[in-house]
Amino acid sequence: MNKAESLAKASKDLMLKEPFYGLFLIGLNKKWSERIPTACVSLNRINVELTINPDFWNSKPAAHQVGVLKHELLHIAFHHLMSYRHLLEENRDIANIAMDMEINQYIDKSMLWEDPEPILPGMFPDLNLDLKAGTHYYYDKLKEEANKNDKVLQGMMQGMENGDTSFTMPDGTEVELPQHDWKALTDLDESTQKLVEAQVRHVLNQVADQVEKSRGTVPGEMVELLKQLNYLEPAKFDWKGYMRRFAGKSVKTFTKKSRRKYNARMPDFPGLKIKQRKHILAGIDTSASVNNEELLEFFNEIHHMHKTGNEVTICQCDTAINKLEPFNPREDYEIKGRGGTDFQPVIDYYNENQRKYSCLIYLTDGEAPAPDNAKGDILWVLSSISEMNKKLPGTTIQLN
Repeated sequence: MNKAESLAKASKDLMLKEPFYGLFLIGLNKKWSERIPTACVSLNRINVELTINPDFWNSKPAAHQVGVLKHELLHIAFHHLMSYRHLLEENRDIANIAMDMEINQYIDKSMLWEDPEPILPGMFPDLNLDLKAGTHYYYDKLKEEANKNDKVLQGMMQGMENGDTSFTMPDGTEVELPQHDWKALTDLDESTQKLVEAQVRHVLNQVADQVEKSRGTVPGEMVELLKQLNYLEPAKFDWKGYMRRFAGKSVKTFTKKSRRKYNARMPDFPGLKIKQRKHILAGIDTSASVNNEELLEFFNEIHHMHKTGNEVTICQCDTAINKLEPFNPREDYEIKGRGGTDFQPVIDYYNENQRKYSCLIYLTDGEAPAPDNAKGDILWVLSSISEMNKKLPGTTIQLN
């Protein structure tokens, strides 16, 4: 069986045993390379990909190949690519050991490889480490021990610096030394880092949805992680209060059957609750003057607008409207534009569709001339790093 066939078989086995990780694997780009000693995850622009050394792969039995795949997937799922940069910068070797020690506990024993064996908490009996306690916990404990010049840890760290892939423990056990090169990740600027985080979060949410729709189960360790990854930053503006005061003209009316409120005119029929929902047009400035950090700030605020119970339509525009689509909080959005800035196209569209929308909320850095003939209820939301533009028609606020 060649390497491609064995990889396909291992992927199928993982899918049958643990559908969540199997589906996650399907979505990753996979490649072979002899430039790395074992296997690793890395970045291809803002997407994560899996790289495997063919000789290393062929040296593993089929069950252990499945374990190797899950090991690399856990690095991504546990957000090791982004959330532990500060540990990697402080002590890369101990951070690598701590990350592997955490994730190897979530791999079934039948899939764990041998000669050398994967790092686990039990290999340091004198430390009496808790199980499944998290990377930060293991890092702090191991760092404290390394500061005491523990011979085992010092030997492991020296081996990692030399590029060794294994280390002999005092009891004779051969232990695998992680050789993950995170340099490309630690060198990322903050805005690109956030885009990578958003992309990983999007993929994990998609996989969780697919598993649940097929009546599968999301692994317990992933449920809490997904809650953490989907945490929104607090809103920088009181959208609930603003929507309450700023009703606008267009309101959709929805009816919902009520068990408690009975219909006085027709007693045999259930009562109806009448709810009104505003429809917001959210213009997003996607010109080149708006950086990635500002765009992330804009989308965070749109999430909070949507959480007020209102319908939101996103309108991306630089010098022309590039995309118009309903906002879905479970999706990530491809940015269209990155040219010059012109507010007029969105204003013209809003003027022509005033009966459809309650108001226009335009998120921008404000770096363009004021538009002509602006009508209706308009709120200009300037990014936290922009300069206030008081010439814009309507109400203007700045996020802070």
